[in-house]
Amino acid sequence: SVGGAASSKAGKPKPPDKGSFPLDHFGECQELMKKYMKCVKANKGSTILCRDETKAYLECRMQHDLMAKEDLKKIGFKDEVDVEELLDRAKKDQDRRDEKIAKGYVAGLRRPRS
Repeated sequence: SVGGAASSKAGKPKPPDKGSFPLDHFGECQELMKKYMKCVKANKGSTILCRDETKAYLECRMQHDLMAKEDLKKIGFKDEVDVEELLDRAKKDQDRRDEKIAKGYVAGLRRPRS
């Protein structure tokens, strides 16, 4: 038969490999994604205060096999989070980026050889 070889390989679908991020064609997690994006916009691009939205969105994707199931602790979600510490770290990171830009750094450009 024409489809015999392909049909013999058919089986239970498996979640995508780690690192792949398929599109949510059926919009199963769309509302959570919108909440996350709204939070990021409200926090001027910072994701630190959007951890709950991030966690909910990732859990939804895992539940709908849109990403490989992973223990959230392994991808940075601890039970207790010191938000002040995270904000302080983010501010220091932003200050370092601003300092580099002020000195003329442009991402992707090589430094001239001396």
